[in-house]
Amino acid sequence: MQIRLNLGRVQLDGILELPPRARSAVVFAHGSGSGRLSPRNAYVARVLREAGLGTLLFDLLTSEEDRDYHNRFDINLLAERLAAATGWLLGQAGNLVSLGYFGASTGAAAALRASVEHPEVRAIVSRGGRPDLAANCLGSIRAPTLLVVGGRDEEVLMLNRQAFVRIPAEKDLIIIPGATHLFEEPGALEEVTRAATTWFRRFLE
Repeated sequence: MQIRLNLGRVQLDGILELPPRARSAVVFAHGSGSGRLSPRNAYVARVLREAGLGTLLFDLLTSEEDRDYHNRFDINLLAERLAAATGWLLGQAGNLVSLGYFGASTGAAAALRASVEHPEVRAIVSRGGRPDLAANCLGSIRAPTLLVVGGRDEEVLMLNRQAFVRIPAEKDLIIIPGATHLFEEPGALEEVTRAATTWFRRFLE
């Protein structure tokens, strides 16, 4: 269902899907230059819905904001938008009892930071994320966190390993052999999706 999130100063386009009797939902935080129509996140969202979880995909930036490249790396702004969208979703769907965040690239840093403000967020999955960009709040993370990185995404893998040791919550780091940053290799995104689905079902249900 196409929606528009009214977040006060801005309105952002999104896609909200809640399976019947869904008690949990996953909010997607897209990476740099990506949005609600990301084919990779759309695939992950479809599999999560098949597992009974609701999904919210939305643009973290307006089209005008996205034209300024620096906004894509403004983690404070992205986290503020994600936190506002989380509040909006909880207000719209009162039957939800728990939420998860699925973040990619810079969106993963926004997810980590926003989770500190929302105790309803009980699980986080990062796909090729940049948790290092949320360095000042890693020690405050309480939601169980799964970091998934491609084995050939060497710089990002190093940054994830460094961030991993600083997260006090229950956590895991999964490396997909042979995968690069966008997990475009055959079977790579499917592996990410299976890991994410298992993680969310474990902590959200």
